[in-house]
Amino acid sequence: MLNPHYISMDNTAFQHLVTQQFPSLHDMVYVNHAAISPWPQVCCQAVQDFAAENCARGPMQASLWLQREKALRKRVGMMLNAPSVEDIAFLKNTTEGICMVANGVDWQAGDNIVSPWEEFISNRVAWEVLQQRGVELRRVAIRDSDDPEGRLLDAMDARTRVLTVSAVRWDDGFRLDLERLGRGCRSGSALFFVDAIQQFGALRMDVQACRIDAFCAGAHKWQMGPEGIAVFYCNENTRRSLFLSQHGWRMLDNPYRFARPDLEPSASARRFEAGSPNTVGQAALHASLGLLNDIGLDEVQARVLNNTRRLIDGISAVPGLQLQSDHEPKRRSGIVSLKALNTAPETLRRRLARLKVYVAVRGDAIRLSPHFYQDGPAIENLLNALEDAIKP
Repeated sequence: MLNPHYISMDNTAFQHLVTQQFPSLHDMVYVNHAAISPWPQVCCQAVQDFAAENCARGPMQASLWLQREKALRKRVGMMLNAPSVEDIAFLKNTTEGICMVANGVDWQAGDNIVSPWEEFISNRVAWEVLQQRGVELRRVAIRDSDDPEGRLLDAMDARTRVLTVSAVRWDDGFRLDLERLGRGCRSGSALFFVDAIQQFGALRMDVQACRIDAFCAGAHKWQMGPEGIAVFYCNENTRRSLFLSQHGWRMLDNPYRFARPDLEPSASARRFEAGSPNTVGQAALHASLGLLNDIGLDEVQARVLNNTRRLIDGISAVPGLQLQSDHEPKRRSGIVSLKALNTAPETLRRRLARLKVYVAVRGDAIRLSPHFYQDGPAIENLLNALEDAIKP
């Protein structure tokens, strides 16, 4: 369960931190973290330091890079409440993690996969292609149901090999009850895979409480890191069951021992890391996740959900705006979707951009996705800009 929306950090200290870390606040309201996040200053500094080090000395400090990678695995594992740091790997993006699982199951004709109808493309296409091998993809419409999780679980049977879901829906922020879904998978024999890119970094995730077998989350959204690196979690039992779809030198234990007769993949999640690591991405992600940890994951979550509450209340109070996201507290995330009744979405986006407010159009609606550091004036400025932008 999510913790209450309790904000404990002293407001003066918080405002000092965000002023230092988020220069993007100075001249715009950027509320599109569900696409690509601006970096915090610590992330920018980590990349600058890494570049300067490489320019001056090349890889002479490579041993320190490996230490940072080890520390990053530990940090991610703690943030996820993973059973072991051995469960953590770093991939290129969320899609690669999805493909690792989709291509790794020992599929048999007649097996099936269950997934919500409304998934993002990446969490559809990797599963759809398996239909060529006689595997059925059961796409379940859940948004017209009073019990979305129940509808997904009811679609599963003895031949269901995978339940694959997004923790948070990409367009309107609808959040699923992962704990309930995980219990349902564990009571059967289905593998539970989660696309976590719209949750990890904004709301707490506990892979043990949710009984998640594997998940992936690119770093460039709510983790506030760069593109080109993603967190991949895979528990021990699942690792043993998945075939490897790519192979290379770094999937081995002690990979820098090049002259070796054995080529047995690591038993850890490093078995999924085939080639050279994204060392600059690791430096950046280590810094951005460090900032989230320093602030406190409960604090981050409370502020994200408080922003969402204020947006829902504010949008509902403005004639001419219509909330599209589910207003139930248990369904809320960092994403809020709305429509302007008399203004086309793209027109509204352009008007907001002229006011230095940056949002996204998704389908026929406007998507807002502020992060924890944008509480207070940024949310008020956003609501005021929305009201101004829909005026004739």
